[in-house]
Amino acid sequence: MLNRQQMLHGALLVTVLLPVTAIAHSIAGGDADFVTSNAGAAAGPFIYLGAKHMVTGYDHLLFLAGVVFFLNRPWHIVQYVSLFALGHSLTLLAGVLTNISINAYLIDAIIGLSVVYKALENMGAFNSLGRWRPDTRWAVFVFGLFHGLGLSASLQELNLHPDGLLINLISFNVGVELGQLTALSMIVIGFSLWRRHPGFQSMAFTSNAILMMAGFTLMMYQLTAWQLNA
Repeated sequence: MLNRQQMLHGALLVTVLLPVTAIAHSIAGGDADFVTSNAGAAAGPFIYLGAKHMVTGYDHLLFLAGVVFFLNRPWHIVQYVSLFALGHSLTLLAGVLTNISINAYLIDAIIGLSVVYKALENMGAFNSLGRWRPDTRWAVFVFGLFHGLGLSASLQELNLHPDGLLINLISFNVGVELGQLTALSMIVIGFSLWRRHPGFQSMAFTSNAILMMAGFTLMMYQLTAWQLNA
């Protein structure tokens, strides 16, 4: 098990890096210029942007890491990841097409909360609730809806051109799924190798505690940014 000093170092690293990545995790620079100026269908570029956004989406990947942390059967992984994908696909498309007005800071704070929730669940925090314990599958789907709203907010900030909008949105979502599949494959392989280590079970609680701190730091950062920009 990680000792107290290692936990402290991990917590400090999370505290320092997450605000930096929170600023970086958005469609910006040349990508933003392209999306803003593009008129008409551009499937290829939007697939690329969707994949890039997911692969660099530390918040989405932290949640997925928590979801698959203890899953070792392929069917279970497919089931949970499919529920997450369904959730964020629905709100990504609906959010942009219906122009749902959302506060990006609050949505990102809820995404941070989803990481905290999954880490707590992995740590057994809800075991004492008995029949009132939240259904993990429904929780993954519901939080997937919020993750999709986060993706939608990133696109809405850029005022997409209506020409070719549906094709571009579907292409972006396809890219998100491809990026998610790529990142998830590496996460699953990493966990599979880690589970072979005799110390996996003893390190699991501490690892999820660090995951929880990462989610909590992200949540508090977004809430603070929301108040400062109010």
